[in-house]
Amino acid sequence: MIANSPVIEALTESDELSYDYLKSTIEQSLSPAIAARHALKKASEIMDTFFMSNCDIKQLVEARAWFVDQILKLLWERYDWKGKDDISLIAVGGYGRGELHPHSDIDILILVQSELSPEYEDAISQFVTLLWDLKLDIGHSVRTAEECIDSASNDITIATNLLETRTVAGNDILRELLSTRAYSDEVCSDRAYFLAKKEEQRLRHEKYSDTEYNLEPNLKSSPGTLRDIQTIGWITKRHFGLSCTSELTRYEFLTNEEYQNLLEGERFLWRMRYGLQIIAKRNENRLLFDHQRKLTRMLGFEDTEKKLGVEIMMQQYYRVVLDLAELTDVILQHFDEAIVRSHEKEVVVPLNKRFQIKNQYIEAVNNQIFAYAPYAIMEIFLLMAQNPDIKGIRATTIRALRAHKHLIDDSFRKDIAVTSLFMELMRTPHDFHKTLSSMKRYHVLGRYLPEFGNIIGQMQHDLFHAYTVDAHTLRVIRNMVNLKEHSARTMYPLASRLVYRLPKLELLYIAGLFHDIAKGRGGNHSDLGAIDAEKFCARHHLSTRDTQLVCWLVENHLLMSMTAQKKDIQDPDVIHSFAVELPSQAHLDYLYVLTVTDIDATNPILWNTWRATLLRQLYLEARRALRRGIENPLDKDKWISATQAEVQDMLHDQGISSSKIEAIWNTLEDDYFLQDSTMEMAWQTSSIIEHGESSEPLILIKDVEDHQGEGYTQIMIYLRHGEALFAATTAVLEQLNLNIASARIHSAKGPYSLSTFVVLDENNQSLARDPERKAKVHHRLIDELDDPDDYPEIIHRRTPRQLKHFSFPTEVTFSNTMISQRTVMEVITPDRPGLLARIGCILVENKVSLVNAKIATLGERVEDVFFITQENGQPISDPQLCQRLQKSICDQLDEHVQAS
Repeated sequence: MIANSPVIEALTESDELSYDYLKSTIEQSLSPAIAARHALKKASEIMDTFFMSNCDIKQLVEARAWFVDQILKLLWERYDWKGKDDISLIAVGGYGRGELHPHSDIDILILVQSELSPEYEDAISQFVTLLWDLKLDIGHSVRTAEECIDSASNDITIATNLLETRTVAGNDILRELLSTRAYSDEVCSDRAYFLAKKEEQRLRHEKYSDTEYNLEPNLKSSPGTLRDIQTIGWITKRHFGLSCTSELTRYEFLTNEEYQNLLEGERFLWRMRYGLQIIAKRNENRLLFDHQRKLTRMLGFEDTEKKLGVEIMMQQYYRVVLDLAELTDVILQHFDEAIVRSHEKEVVVPLNKRFQIKNQYIEAVNNQIFAYAPYAIMEIFLLMAQNPDIKGIRATTIRALRAHKHLIDDSFRKDIAVTSLFMELMRTPHDFHKTLSSMKRYHVLGRYLPEFGNIIGQMQHDLFHAYTVDAHTLRVIRNMVNLKEHSARTMYPLASRLVYRLPKLELLYIAGLFHDIAKGRGGNHSDLGAIDAEKFCARHHLSTRDTQLVCWLVENHLLMSMTAQKKDIQDPDVIHSFAVELPSQAHLDYLYVLTVTDIDATNPILWNTWRATLLRQLYLEARRALRRGIENPLDKDKWISATQAEVQDMLHDQGISSSKIEAIWNTLEDDYFLQDSTMEMAWQTSSIIEHGESSEPLILIKDVEDHQGEGYTQIMIYLRHGEALFAATTAVLEQLNLNIASARIHSAKGPYSLSTFVVLDENNQSLARDPERKAKVHHRLIDELDDPDDYPEIIHRRTPRQLKHFSFPTEVTFSNTMISQRTVMEVITPDRPGLLARIGCILVENKVSLVNAKIATLGERVEDVFFITQENGQPISDPQLCQRLQKSICDQLDEHVQAS
């Protein structure tokens, strides 16, 4: 432990915590556990004060272990262990290393020389019971040395615990003898131990998706965190053995910079973990969203104009663990060669004058290569792309890359040899995203593209953006690369075909690299990113035409998703306005592929069949518009007439007369006939005619799935109009755990109302494969909606959706579209139960009609768009009505969040 630790001095100088006082109190107390708990609580208060004053975290974790030693030793000494030479109290695991956080596990071993004697059994039982009364998370075992060795031989975790032991009380010779055997091949050979720990790490990383960038990381177990540091420590201890007691000596194969990075990274993670456990008041290692803001304040990270304090803290975390992950690579590869492959014959395959492959790892033939040929820094990654059998970069070459990364400066970035290599890298068929990940990991990508370096580890504190900006960007590139895989035909049917039509894939990759690169700077990230992309294209000697395409894609990368998700794409005017923004068919093709890969890389659950359908429909309609010519927009009246004629022909074939058809159609507004599917209109019309004037609601449920696998479930509801019908219907659907993606209320001139809802299940799929559930939905809707008097009770029934941990004020904005004669109301608010039902009630109370709704739940954030009119069917012209709507929605929704 640290000599002259001010924390230990403060503990020993406290009147209530001095050794003599503790000894006297615990020996004389009728309830020694209560006395010990009081001392532990007092010591924790003192240590927490040191933590808040920014004390050296190493001193704190060691002082806590030291103080627990004193308590356990005093409790141990309450019992008569007779000769005392044949039994010891041993600290193992993290406690054995002398490290404890506020609520860490405290693992102890009661080590006896031979089989447990009867005279010890009662004392051990009483001692263990006493430990339970301390209310600490204590794990214990009672074993002989022989039993320890047998158990360690069969369990790598026990073998690891025995590498880190300290004697708290009793005969230390017992522990020394045990350690001698624990470090020998009797338990596990050096090679077997290394391979077991490496596999253990692989499985642990796999559990966290092999990424350092979990938004709610586990500070102990996620890649690049404390368990990785501990794994390195265990491997070095086992390899160098008991003769090497100095940590500095064990790590002498590291450079001074690497060793300091290891220590600083560990201390940073320790500080986060220590503060997290104070906040959680338990042994918590998961940095959950509801702890992050508290920890941010505790560690002194403050908000700036451009970033939240929590985003600054998390960016530092991600950068630390990324560095530690790189260092882990170097160390594990070093031991792989020293332990596993030390007797293997070297197989060397020359690549060129600068690089060769040794045992499937690429290495520089001379570690000064990068000094006299800096372009080789880029060349090594191109060679890896061209030779997919290469497993990685040898540790010595990784170090050489790190030592020469300062050469990646403006001159390097402008060097025609370097820029040519980078462009060739993008054009080489391979897993480009993996190459970029390696370049990022070894600090090359962030220096070659400083704009990308700025977004490394940058997160957005919400549930919509599931990845940091750099991780999201590389996932976009991964999605682009994978479009040529067979599996993409199911996941992205249209995009997987279009990608073969794109003349230059590298332009798509560049747009993917730069589309979010300006996030976090303030201002419009699309515009700023386009400026960065233009500079990149100029530096890499792209043609004017290619540069313009890339910049247009970056600047407009949100155009297609925003149009599909927030506008009525069944309106020909909306399609025409979108098509006007497209310079050519090639721009549309590139934009569609970029949009699809971007959405799916934002959040694992964001890409679903309904979004796929919307985007595909927008793409096809825009393609038709471009072929027709944007100077010849579609005539809406002609479109409606043609649609009605086509549907009438279908209905006449079914024997339905024109008078019956017109009787239904005369109650509907023209917007009804702007739908894409004439077959759907024929199906709905014939069903309504067949239903007649029955008082029972007509509920039609239809699964819409095409040959490309894109689908959703559509629910049509036709019944006598009720004021709160939309609110009641959405409440019922939410209570059935259905996600509402879209709602269209077809204005009716008669007593009946026609509504259509697009819904998906919890997995964002249609209900096609669950006929029982579909039948349940049908029955429930009929049962609930048959009596308008029941609507108020339905609306206020609690829905089962879980509220999230995020809260922010509701935003409501209005705009009028003169072309479609609608008022567009956008509501941005935290997700919560009964949201749509509440908004529906507010619209009814203010005598506002709902025509259409586009529903988008983005993580904890809802961004819904409602197309509304006054009772006379005209856009809202009264600003006071807009203000009333805005105030009512904000007040009621925000009040509901606070109440929850």
